Amino acid sequence: MLNLQYASSLLHRNARLIASKRMSTAAISAKSSIYTSDANHKSQAQVMPRANFSTGNSVPLANGKMSFNRVCREWRCKYEGDKATSESLEAIAAVVDDLLPTIKGISDDITVNRLVCGGCLDFKLMMTVPLEDFGAWEEGGHAPEAEFLEKIKAIEGVSQVETQTITNMEL
Repeated sequence: MLNLQYASSLLHRNARLIASKRMSTAAISAKSSIYTSDANHKSQAQVMPRANFSTGNSVPLANGKMSFNRVCREWRCKYEGDKATSESLEAIAAVVDDLLPTIKGISDDITVNRLVCGGCLDFKLMMTVPLEDFGAWEEGGHAPEAEFLEKIKAIEGVSQVETQTITNMEL
């Protein structure tokens, strides 16, 4: 029997979800419990009630006051220069353009957002997928994440290359 396991670390702003595509969402909801732990409760996981993970349903958070039904993987870095003329930002854009078809192939229901802050020189690429698609993508190393990170780390003027997994719910 396969379990759907969800573990979050709120203090580190990091969430992970492991799901299996070998079971339908109905089978997952009927057979699985969700296990959560955070940085304050590492010693023992807390069992949460079973949830239905079919499209439109969500996983509860904050004692039921919040929930999520999508998971976002963020790739981010700092760049140098003015956002209008930055050569490092231009080089990052070329990497995104090169890998965008592969990224969009991750899920039929993926959303890809690019964020650029000219004030703090942040570049972020955020890929959000339905809950039921995240597990397989995570098991595959969030491909093409390794390739993307390797390429942007090689760009002069790029620093603080990081990743983060976060829950997502459109309100």
